[in-house]
Amino acid sequence: MTTADSSRPTALAVDAAAPTPDETVTATFGMGCFWGPDARFGAMDGVVRTRVGYAGGSDPDPTYYSLGDHTEVVQVDYDPDVLDYGELLDVFWTNHDPFSTPYKRQYRGVVLVHDDDQREAAAASKDALAARTGKAVETPVETLSTFTLAEDYHQKYELRSTPVLGDELADRYGPAVVDSTAATRLNGFVAGHGSDDQRAAFLAEVELSPAALSELRRRL
Repeated sequence: MTTADSSRPTALAVDAAAPTPDETVTATFGMGCFWGPDARFGAMDGVVRTRVGYAGGSDPDPTYYSLGDHTEVVQVDYDPDVLDYGELLDVFWTNHDPFSTPYKRQYRGVVLVHDDDQREAAAASKDALAARTGKAVETPVETLSTFTLAEDYHQKYELRSTPVLGDELADRYGPAVVDSTAATRLNGFVAGHGSDDQRAAFLAEVELSPAALSELRRRL
């Protein structure tokens, strides 16, 4: 384990090797409560970072207890050399109910696109789902206008809820845990996502204390 200096948290090798923000593409989805999608996407190879927040509405300063007309969403930064936007859309469509409208706007399904390419891909996948099922797809495709990061306690919720392991990552990163690739992957793994091969490869690279590593192995 190496440290840049004594005043900064120890970095994980997984984070040091991760693509930079300039090397990733961002996608944004609403799929109900954002804790589950954050974990599900986080376990995918090619996903570099995830964050949860509020989008799709007009309120200029949404918070969890004053959401206005916004929706809970997850943002996914992914490496386009490893993962395709279409693969993210496949996960999106199969992990919410696209054929009904939600009881609250807060939990609606929505694709919030960042550019014309994403709009075209999302619209095509929506049409394909309707044609395949013979059902009207209620989930809209909209343009992302603004995104407000959710409060710290919502970020990497499954990981934060894991004793020992979550505490160690929170102590190591503080609020910056949201930008950690290692935390993103761990958040997915402890929620039960990912394959055995993915987990084995990750455990070979991750730098954790013996206590945290033991808890991770127990959960997996």
